[in-house]
Amino acid sequence: MKKDAVFEFYRRLAELNPSPETELDYVNPYTLLVAVVLSAQATDVGVNKATKRLFQTVQTPQAMVALGEAGLKEHIKTIGLFNMKAKNVIALSEQLIAKHNGEVPDDREALEALPGVGRKTANVVLNTAFGHDTIAVDTHIFRVSNRTGLAPGKTVEKVEAKLETVTPQVFKSHAHHWLILHGRYVCKARRPECWRCVEIDLCAYKPKTPAPKDKAKA
Repeated sequence: MKKDAVFEFYRRLAELNPSPETELDYVNPYTLLVAVVLSAQATDVGVNKATKRLFQTVQTPQAMVALGEAGLKEHIKTIGLFNMKAKNVIALSEQLIAKHNGEVPDDREALEALPGVGRKTANVVLNTAFGHDTIAVDTHIFRVSNRTGLAPGKTVEKVEAKLETVTPQVFKSHAHHWLILHGRYVCKARRPECWRCVEIDLCAYKPKTPAPKDKAKA
């Protein structure tokens, strides 16, 4: 996708949603970190259901450690891989207390050193909690970047690097959320809803999906 088309691609997303936000519920940087760790291979809706009661009383690493691994499992047992995630959340909470005075660090290296925290999770926290211009590439963003031709790449790392290069600075702070929401609700995995996509003329995807008959009549 050419430079002017990339700018227009983001401009349209910005026009539709000037201030996009994460769909994960959180109270502070710590609960955001926990929610993102829990969201791996799980939906935001599922995570929000599991953390609704949890975050009413547990909003600090100290409170999480006091709850304990068994107590945490009771809250998150509806989420996939909950045993491993509970172990990681308790471990990262202990490290935050021991190494960061109970605060979530505004630093990539420190974040990625925490149990269960990889580059994607660190990018989300840095962007959402601390305002960094990071772009966390999840399955939705990977698909949108490749399907549309915005930032094609065979690996998550290559797509992230490409997005960092091609995304105009003015759009970088919100790029992550625009792309993930576009992939979640319009450029869907199994059947992209091309007929209602604002990017249809810019997109490299050739077999454009036609509107269902009931939508066409509406």
